[in-house]
Amino acid sequence: MEIKRHIPNSITSLNLLCGIFATVCAVSGLLQAAAILIVCGAIFDFFDGFAARTLKVSSPIGKELDSLADIVSFAIAPAAMYSTYMKYLVTGDWYVNIYYLNWIQRVWVLMPFILGVFGALRLAKFNLDERQADNFLGLTTTATGLFTASFLFCVEDSPASFSWIHPWMIMMMIFIFCALLVSEVPMFSLKFKHLTWKGNELRFTLLLIGLLSLLIFQVGGIAVTILAYIIFSLIRFFAK
Repeated sequence: MEIKRHIPNSITSLNLLCGIFATVCAVSGLLQAAAILIVCGAIFDFFDGFAARTLKVSSPIGKELDSLADIVSFAIAPAAMYSTYMKYLVTGDWYVNIYYLNWIQRVWVLMPFILGVFGALRLAKFNLDERQADNFLGLTTTATGLFTASFLFCVEDSPASFSWIHPWMIMMMIFIFCALLVSEVPMFSLKFKHLTWKGNELRFTLLLIGLLSLLIFQVGGIAVTILAYIIFSLIRFFAK
């Protein structure tokens, strides 16, 4: 029983470790490595909760550790990735030291870290909000982190294809994600309680979009799927 009690927290710690390594890779200009580590962190994030439910073990420290791991893996690490990409946009160099930038360039490079602050606010709100047992209010940090990982993986793979992007576009996107993180917009649950079509229309549709997106866009399909998830949730919210 003693060993069983520590299994979920050990998996959560692996998520945290992935987030730390992803942040280091991101600030070093290795965006694809950071993206892979964020995806690995998301896998561990799924299995720690799965292990806790399966083994029927939970603890207050596990809840706090899970939030800390999520802040690092899905808020700070993505913010560091955006910061490095912003550095590339304003200097044309992935690896230049911030010391050599002028003050305007430094402001551009540091602004993306606001995503880390809003990620922390979102998780603090989630821990205190009893309304989010089945559905989420606001976008999850995990979805935000996975979108960032997918998008910037593709950017580093083919920067010429994204040459039309300007720094203000990235900041606008970050502000939108910050707003979604702390919003009251209900994001529909992705859990299937049964496998019939009725009641699962959005889930099956999103699953189909996800599979097609992965086939067409490969890694970029993750970002497309998360965008579809956000759009479906917003339509559902405003329709009601």
